[in-house]
Amino acid sequence: MKKGIIVTIGLLLAAVLLTVGVAGCSDDSPAVTAPVPAAPAAVPEVNVSLNTQTEGIWVSGTGKVAATPDIALLRLGIEAQEASVAEAQAKASEAMDKVKSALTDNGVAGKDIQTQDFRIRQRTRWDDEQQMEVVIGYRVTNDVIAKIRELEKVGDIIDAVVAAGGDYTRIDDLGFTVEDPTAYYDEARGKAMTDAKGKAEKIAELAGMKLGAPTYISESASTPYLGGMGYEMAMPAPAPAPIIVETPPSISPGEVEIRVNLQVAYEIEDKAPSLVQSEPQKIEP
Repeated sequence: MKKGIIVTIGLLLAAVLLTVGVAGCSDDSPAVTAPVPAAPAAVPEVNVSLNTQTEGIWVSGTGKVAATPDIALLRLGIEAQEASVAEAQAKASEAMDKVKSALTDNGVAGKDIQTQDFRIRQRTRWDDEQQMEVVIGYRVTNDVIAKIRELEKVGDIIDAVVAAGGDYTRIDDLGFTVEDPTAYYDEARGKAMTDAKGKAEKIAELAGMKLGAPTYISESASTPYLGGMGYEMAMPAPAPAPIIVETPPSISPGEVEIRVNLQVAYEIEDKAPSLVQSEPQKIEP
């Protein structure tokens, strides 16, 4: 039985080899072995999608509005350094209480005074004898932001704060802003949209196209704030002796700029011939 199976397999292999030899040769032409081509890939088609966000005319528009500030933000702090934490904190707390009283006495509401930072840090120095850092004291820092609504009193308030806090006083920043900029943002947004549409219409005209409706809008806006006027002020605490009243610092709020940036994509109603979808080309073998 096994012998019959072996004979049958041998006959099948001989038939396969004979078939391959006949297919690979010809009596009329020399035998040429050609590489077997891989399966043909799909023929690429020119296909322009008209429904994606990347299609159309993309432009950016900017709208700017000048606004008059109606509040001032005064960032100030108290900093005390003593040999122990308790001493430093006691001095800082006493000075800050006086500063807050000066603020409220000059019309700043309690709800407009907000603590921003409170820190206690060791002060160290290198000891050559011990070959190590040794603690020489502690520094307590207490920072607050005061919202001043009466801008004409900003200079007087700074003077009062410095006198109240004495040598522990630090003025970190004074800035101006608009408490409710909603109306200004609306105006700036309208200008930005007009700017974007004007650019898109010009581009469409130059390209021989007709501008369609917006298909995508992205907005970014700047915070209306004019600041960065920080400076340090350290004055001795007021003594019972006659005090010389100095001229308050000259403060001018000026104007703040409210800016809105838009990125807008517009569809194209009349497409140029190059954008029309074409039929796939057929490649003859």
